[in-house]
Amino acid sequence: MTSQRFALDGRVAVVTGAAGLLGTRHCLALAEAGANVVAVDLKEQDCTDLALHLRAAHGREAYGHACDITDVGSVARLRDAVLQWFGRVDVLVNNAAVDDKVERSNPGKLLSFEKYPLELWEKALRVNVTGTFLCCQSLGAEMAAQGRGSIINIASTYGVVAPDQSLYRNADGTQTFFKSAAYPATKGAVLALTRFLGAYWGRAGVRVNALSPGGVENGQDPEFVARYSERTPLGRMAQASDYAGALIFLASDASDYVTGANLIVDGGWTAW
Repeated sequence: MTSQRFALDGRVAVVTGAAGLLGTRHCLALAEAGANVVAVDLKEQDCTDLALHLRAAHGREAYGHACDITDVGSVARLRDAVLQWFGRVDVLVNNAAVDDKVERSNPGKLLSFEKYPLELWEKALRVNVTGTFLCCQSLGAEMAAQGRGSIINIASTYGVVAPDQSLYRNADGTQTFFKSAAYPATKGAVLALTRFLGAYWGRAGVRVNALSPGGVENGQDPEFVARYSERTPLGRMAQASDYAGALIFLASDASDYVTGANLIVDGGWTAW
């Protein structure tokens, strides 16, 4: 049956940035589809709590593991732990990332390109690009050795189109927050890495694709939500649950002939 091609029964899925808003939803979606999930983030307790929730809610094997994805040794220990628990890895979701978010901005602190701090630029490169590279290198190599696997790199619409800075303008016309160049630049790099690995590992049976989400409603100022919604053909921001179907499609046999692709799920944001 067609529906069976979306099943992930018994497969082992690793999700980085698992304790965040989307990371938690990714873990839940994978568990609901039948996968055994390894929830990865910086804090051990956050990962352990999420794993316990996944076990209780879905009856699947789930483990939490603290990992700094920018550190070679930490990523190697993650790989070894996954192999010790399950003996293989079938799905890798590279979700961990840093981003200057409007809902967390410090009023009065200008993040214009001209004033953007070098340390924030370099941190974004380390986490968003190097971290994705290291996880692909370590866990993807195991997939290539076993002859099968799916890597899903979480990118962004801002890796495809430039940020619309007018969204972040205050009602009085002033602007105290700018979407930085770091996030679009790093997510564009993730898309390029995705295409490279899709071609590189294709004959090894490892599919590598990107999922580019649009903006998610998460406590932003109502005026920002209204502006974003007006700019979006479907007339709203995303809910965190809106990406589950796309994620399961890319993780499962339903996308067996898809690699090196970028699946954009943005309510039509990039359509105009």
